[in-house]
Amino acid sequence: MSAIHPRSFPARGATRESIFDAMQTLRAHDVKWRDGRVFSLVFHAGAETREIAQRAYDLFFAENGLNPTAFPSLRKFETDVVAMVASLLGGDGAIVGNMTSGGTESILVAVKAARDYFRKLHPEIKTPEMIAPVTAHPAFDKAAHYFDVKLVKTPVTADFRADPEATRAALTPNTILLVGSAPQYAHGVVDPLRELARIAREKNILMHVDACVGGMMLPFVRQLGYAIPDFDFAVPGVTSLSVDLHKYGYAAKGASVILYRPRALRRAMMYATTEWPGGIYASPTMLGTRPGGAIAAAWAVLNYLGADGYLHIANVVMKTVELLRAGIAQIDDVKILGNPDMSVMALASDTLDIYQVGDELTARGWHLDRQQFPPSLHLTVNYAHAQSAEQFLYALQDAVNAAKKMSARKLMDNVLVNVANRAARVLPAAWVSELTQRASTALGGGAGGGGRSAALYGMIGTLPNRGDLHELVLDLVEGFTTPQ
Repeated sequence: MSAIHPRSFPARGATRESIFDAMQTLRAHDVKWRDGRVFSLVFHAGAETREIAQRAYDLFFAENGLNPTAFPSLRKFETDVVAMVASLLGGDGAIVGNMTSGGTESILVAVKAARDYFRKLHPEIKTPEMIAPVTAHPAFDKAAHYFDVKLVKTPVTADFRADPEATRAALTPNTILLVGSAPQYAHGVVDPLRELARIAREKNILMHVDACVGGMMLPFVRQLGYAIPDFDFAVPGVTSLSVDLHKYGYAAKGASVILYRPRALRRAMMYATTEWPGGIYASPTMLGTRPGGAIAAAWAVLNYLGADGYLHIANVVMKTVELLRAGIAQIDDVKILGNPDMSVMALASDTLDIYQVGDELTARGWHLDRQQFPPSLHLTVNYAHAQSAEQFLYALQDAVNAAKKMSARKLMDNVLVNVANRAARVLPAAWVSELTQRASTALGGGAGGGGRSAALYGMIGTLPNRGDLHELVLDLVEGFTTPQ
């Protein structure tokens, strides 16, 4: 590490050994995704699939997808990937699309395409609106912010699915796009997309399905015999669909696909300028330079696994889900929210601080994202978790037991505070302080989360102004990306 000076530009090049030693040292504290201890962020289908993706990526490491005439190989890979994914998702030969860098970009260009498509058809609409349930991915909020489209959010039903009646009630003459998820990320349920698409058809507006999480999983889960709601282009009225390949497609990051019906909608996604001195500049999606490695790796993995490979993986994943659901049902004080349709779920509690459970799991080497409204822990189960599911259930039981003790401790702290307040009316302050400290020590030490996320979330929950939280989050993001 001594040869690496990240705070200033290096005066001399470092050795290979020092560079990679430094990188290995820095990654030592990263989450252990290879061991199946991470329930988000990384999707791992085993060493062989990973090796295929890495080798394909390396073969096209330097190639640039900006200019398809320079690299016809990348053009072939991309058109093949789009065709393969479209055929998997109800395509009839009329579906068109492109690859993007990820789900956020796919959603961004889908909203941009809807806006520009309607600008031509209905120039009288000056303030376009899209309607999405509150569970829709924040990329729709980002798209609304970037492209000056008003986002109207609707409540969900008791099972966390979009409410078609609330959607219908939110329609205005400015509505251009409806949004649904397959499944939505927070709770893993598929929205009632047939009903939403029916509304879109009645009103002659567009309908986007965010299948970034489920697009490469749901078709195979259905083949296995699980009841999966209709969600893809087989649903009349669906006009665009996003699906990530670096999630349940197990391709290298970043790789997603955006699909359209009709073709004119994809045309509205594209951008071109012909008046630049440097020549004609055009790009189908938001990026200019596009990493050839990600495109090539997606093509390689889809062809390597094939339908039979993905079906096998889906079967392993769903059996792991069944094991986890059965195990969680045997643990008091925790539950799964709603009725997830595939392998994404939220873990909650009616009796414990679920964030405290999450902290105890983190202390035991497990990574689960924290969620809110209601408080919960997020689990996205993939192939890597088949090896670790039983270990996780043991860890969860331990974490629940520890959280119960912490909950009892907090209750006693509240009692101590009340007793101290009453004693302060008749006893000297020094006596009260001494008695409180002795009682606290006898009960097992001080309370509080010690800076862990349960305490942090508790603090955030008490802020009187959600705008305060917005600024705190921006401060955090800025801090992460600013050298210290």
